[in-house]
Formats: sequence, structure tokens, C-alpha cells
Amino acid sequence: MAPALSVLAAGMGSRYGGMKQLDRIGPSGETIMDYSVYDAIRSGFGKVVFVIRKSFEEAFREQVADKLKGKIPVEIAFQELSDLPGGYLCPRERDKPWGTGHAIWVAKGLIRENFAVINADDFYGREAISLMGEHLLSQNPGEKGKYSMVGYRLDNTLSEHGHVSRGVCQVDQQGMLLNVEEFKALEKVSGGTILSNGTPTQLTTDEVVSMNFWGFSPDIFIHLEEKMTDFLATGIDSEKGEFYIPMVVDELIREGKASVRVLPSKSRWFGVTYKKDKEKAVTLLRQLINQGIYPESLW
Repeated sequence: MAPALSVLAAGMGSRYGGMKQLDRIGPSGETIMDYSVYDAIRSGFGKVVFVIRKSFEEAFREQVADKLKGKIPVEIAFQELSDLPGGYLCPRERDKPWGTGHAIWVAKGLIRENFAVINADDFYGREAISLMGEHLLSQNPGEKGKYSMVGYRLDNTLSEHGHVSRGVCQVDQQGMLLNVEEFKALEKVSGGTILSNGTPTQLTTDEVVSMNFWGFSPDIFIHLEEKMTDFLATGIDSEKGEFYIPMVVDELIREGKASVRVLPSKSRWFGVTYKKDKEKAVTLLRQLINQGIYPESLW
């Protein structure tokens, strides 16, 4: 069975200053996620599931989903603050999304095959998406707890224009993920020191990091529901607390319920966390187009 691609596109883009997932980056008005879907189609993925907010459904369908008709089946899941497991009710003062773990969980009714997860505003590269596609095709959808992750070098994922959050990974000699440690507000300063929340770290820039490019079998939805229910039991009243997928994966590994194969990628990664990142993204895409990796117009 061909794997699915789940694209997380419900973020608010507070640091970017707008809906970066719909910003036009390519020469013919393409978004970054257009390039990921294009790579997924030529890598054998069978459908794409977009996770968005209901509030911009019309704009999303017009700018992204409608262009894919006849190219790949498309389904849409909505990440709403009120959609919670365990009968929990969202506090009125909450306006921040619940995080990547929740974003994956809301698509539970649409995915029954092996699937990959990516961020809408990150460019992962043709080689990386092809690598994940091949791996997922080799996996039995009924095999539980056998997951995967595309790993990137930390130094290649930091923004020149502000801080970012990254899941720093420890990988054994067999290429299996041992744990993921979430570092918030990472930035590289003069002299090469990397700060986290303004405090110097021991990071050396060549660590393997998760850029939220995961491969899962459908049983992950059961774990997500259990873990998010636990998270809400103590964190529902936090206005900014988030349920991150690396936290879930790390716990499952420690509990012996999952193993994660790290797929090292040589692809060039770039994203648009800040508005100033857009200029670099446009330049890098133009280089890839000039190299013949992408056409001038995708669709």
C-alpha cells in the first residue's frame, strides 16, 4: 500500500508575521509545501492529508488543494483547539495551538496506511522525501512501533534571523534513535557558541536533529491519544504549553514500545521561521530550478 503524506499547516506564524504556510515562495506562486507534495508524488506517495485550521479553509483550498486535483488524492483535517481527547474542554483564554503531537492526532480518521509527517513551512528536499517514501513502502502497515525519522545536521537548520526550537537526537551505531531532547530558543552567536533560552549549551552544531520529518505506522494514533490525555491532565490550564511529537517518541522509546530508524539525509533543508528567511528560501529554490531539479512552474 502506498504511504500517505501528512502536512502540518495549521501554525499561526507569529514570528513570521502572517500565514507563512500560504506565502508564495516559488516563481509561479508556489508555497514551500507545494514542493514537498511534488516530491512526494514522484516518490510514490499515494495521498496527502493536510492539517489546517478551519478559519482559512477557503484560502487553503483555492491556493493549494484545488491545484492538486487529478495529481494526487487530497484530504483535509482540521486542528481546532476544542478537539481534545478524554472529554477535556479547552480553556477560554487559550489561543495557541496544542502542538505537533495534537496536529498529527487530529488526522486519525483519515490515515490507515504508513505515513510521513512534515511541516508545511519547511523544505526537506527531493532526496529526503524519496528516502522516506522507499522506507515506508518497505514497512508492513500492520507492524506496530516501527517508526522512522529523517535526520539533519543542526548547523544546517539554524536561522540567521532569530531563535528556533530543535529536537536534538542521540543515535546509536546501528542508526537507531536513542532519545530526543527538545531545545528551545536555539541560536548561534559570534564565536560559534549555541545558546538555548540565552544560556550557552554544549552543542557543537554537528548533532543530528529532528525537523519534524517522521515516518509512522497507524498505531501511533493510539499512543498519541494516550499521551495527550496524560499531558492534558496536568497541562490543560497552561496558556502556552505544547504537546510535541518528539516528546511522545522519546517516551515510547524509553518505555520499549517503539523503535525509530534514523534516515540520514544529505538534502538541503531550509525553512521560513522569520520573514527575513523568505529571501533566502526564494534564492535557494531558484538555484534548484536552475539545476533542473524542479520545473519553473510545478503545476
